Amino acid sequence: MTATSGHIEKGSHSLPVRVYYEDTDAGGIVYYANYLKFAERARSEMLRLVGLNQSRLREDEGILFAVRSLHADYRRPALLDDLLEVVSRFQSLEGARLEVSQTLRRGSEELFRLDVRIVCIGLDGRPRRVPPSVAEALHPYFSRSDEG
Repeated sequence: MTATSGHIEKGSHSLPVRVYYEDTDAGGIVYYANYLKFAERARSEMLRLVGLNQSRLREDEGILFAVRSLHADYRRPALLDDLLEVVSRFQSLEGARLEVSQTLRRGSEELFRLDVRIVCIGLDGRPRRVPPSVAEALHPYFSRSDEG
């Protein structure tokens, strides 16, 4: 059985996540760093769904994506056995920079919000413009100001 990649609807990617014992601290609350792991998985699966396999990008294009900066807002705790949803949305792409907003929800309750700035880098670790083929694959999934 293979892991699900979630789904994309109206430009937003949704990935279900179950909270396991290993994700929590001694009190059964998700350890703060694990929210970032959930978000990373969701971004990877979103790229996979739009046809961008990160291993292939490294091999074929000689590029990697790295987190440059982020802003995290922890609003409410996630708990052991919770079924969560990570919702991700591409916000902008300019040069070597890609911005993504993400929320982690339990039902309709927002638990965590993350704004991530990702940079495209070459195998030498230096910033590189996002290749046109990658920009073209991502373009249909960007937020639009007319979508409220």
